[in-house]
Amino acid sequence: MADGLLSIAERVAAQAAADEQVEAYVARTRDTDVKVFDGEVESLSSAETEGVGVRVVKDHRQGFAYAGSLDDEAVAEALAEARDNAGFGTEDEFLGLPDPDGVTPAELDLFRADLADVAAEGKVALALEVERATRAADARIRGVETAEYGDASVEAAVASSSGVRAHVQRTVASVYAYALAGEGAGTQTGYGYSVGRHPDELDVAKAANMAAERATQMLGAKQPSSRKITVVLDPLVTASFLGVLSSAMSGEAVLKGRSMFADRVGESVASSIFTLTDDPTNPEAFGAAPYDSEGLATRHNALIHGGILHGFLHNTYTGRRAGFATTGSAVRAGFKSTPSVGARALSLVPGEKPQDQLLAEVGDGLLVRSAIGLHSGANPVSGDFSVGVEGLMIRNGTLAEPVREATVASTLQRMLQDVTAVGSDLEWLPGGAAGVTVVIADVSLSGS
Repeated sequence: MADGLLSIAERVAAQAAADEQVEAYVARTRDTDVKVFDGEVESLSSAETEGVGVRVVKDHRQGFAYAGSLDDEAVAEALAEARDNAGFGTEDEFLGLPDPDGVTPAELDLFRADLADVAAEGKVALALEVERATRAADARIRGVETAEYGDASVEAAVASSSGVRAHVQRTVASVYAYALAGEGAGTQTGYGYSVGRHPDELDVAKAANMAAERATQMLGAKQPSSRKITVVLDPLVTASFLGVLSSAMSGEAVLKGRSMFADRVGESVASSIFTLTDDPTNPEAFGAAPYDSEGLATRHNALIHGGILHGFLHNTYTGRRAGFATTGSAVRAGFKSTPSVGARALSLVPGEKPQDQLLAEVGDGLLVRSAIGLHSGANPVSGDFSVGVEGLMIRNGTLAEPVREATVASTLQRMLQDVTAVGSDLEWLPGGAAGVTVVIADVSLSGS
């Protein structure tokens, strides 16, 4: 199917006039979502979307248009509209499509063709099973607020008059449970999941046990006392934390003056044990892809190494404006958008110690299990950080009472410098970042 999409993209690109550049991005997505409640199917949806986005660059002006159909007439109209829009675009000397850069794409096994053959009954069965297993995981589970199965199959192709040709295919599947635990008059919630590239790769028991454990561990949670404290970020929280940092690592953000790292390349911006990379060529990452959204090969990008800022992520346009080559980091929200810049597989280089050993070494602190309002409470421009948290106190190196209605505050700049340990428990999660346990000293905890 991807070859078919590439043929469409190539036909559009071949229609470029001598004085213009033409690019076509063609995509098709199939997804399924199953929600169950109390042993019954609450909803089942299956959808397919396809379309083409066309960019035309002429006289340093860019026009863009898209069509939500791959019919010949709709594709032709998108090309005509993009040409027309280019005439009204703002002149910018850095506008232009990328040329092939000679980087060899990684060979990645990201697609499971037989996902299309899995019957709806099998997908429903997985959703029902994760609900049943979550209920059975602990006697204190009073119910499962949400139990879901979901999958997606994505195909995309890019072709341009400058000679770029690329196509990608990938699949993903997951199960999810959101458990409600109770003891006396108190109730708490917790979630669990399992993700893979095919339903056969999912671990229902893992998702169920995770949801039950996270819910029951929070029973009896109270507001902690305010103090300075060492916090230990759970891998899921770390993944979200890295998501905030990724905004500041974008060349687009730097050019717009929206990054706290602007003008700091070559400087120490983090602890010496902090090494951050974006590597979409890693097949374990669920954001992995052999090509970026401009059709250039993705590559391993070292962003912070040993605490030293090495550089930023770029697509062709931001790289040209900044005086650098693209890092193969163009991303799109779909065929309805032009390329922006983003991380696909952000991760820290893991350490050698598991979480329980790190907790023992911390002695007294707070294990942050969830962060509330992270993307609104953490500012990648100024670095201000004030986020609501829930978790478990650490006392004498072991987990103690649960806490909620608390806030941790610092600045991102200070927190990066105060990283004292990174765990060995690296786990690739849905989205563009991996999780791993991270220990950060001297953070302000506000509670009662």
